[in-house]
Amino acid sequence: MIMRIAAQDDMEVLTGYEKHIRKEELASSVRLGRVIVAEEGKKEGEGEREKIIGWLRWNLFWDNTPFMNMLFLLDGYRHRGYGKEMVSDWERRMRNEGYRMVMTSTLASETAQHFYRKLGYVDSGALLLPNEALEIIFIKNFA
Repeated sequence: MIMRIAAQDDMEVLTGYEKHIRKEELASSVRLGRVIVAEEGKKEGEGEREKIIGWLRWNLFWDNTPFMNMLFLLDGYRHRGYGKEMVSDWERRMRNEGYRMVMTSTLASETAQHFYRKLGYVDSGALLLPNEALEIIFIKNFA
């Protein structure tokens, strides 16, 4: 698997799947370098060089703390360790940029909460919106 910062020419693929954010906001995230794409390398005899199999998108909470908004892998690439690799790559990038903490969240009704805890994320609060499951806020400090 290859991970890289998304480029403008990835927008067609990303907007085909990404339904949680307006196209203009996604384009802004790509321009700011806040989307990492994961690609499957070329296999012998294939015409295309790589295929995007997932992405990780973030912004800055309080304008100073990296907050992972989206981690997505296409069907067939889940439960194979790719998500863990993508999060580790993102955390490394954030540490290298000088950040001392990162954040993310997930609904209490989603199994992703267990994934983040296994990666060292700690419950740090919650948000309850009307007619929604509890949103669990996670942090991870870099020691």
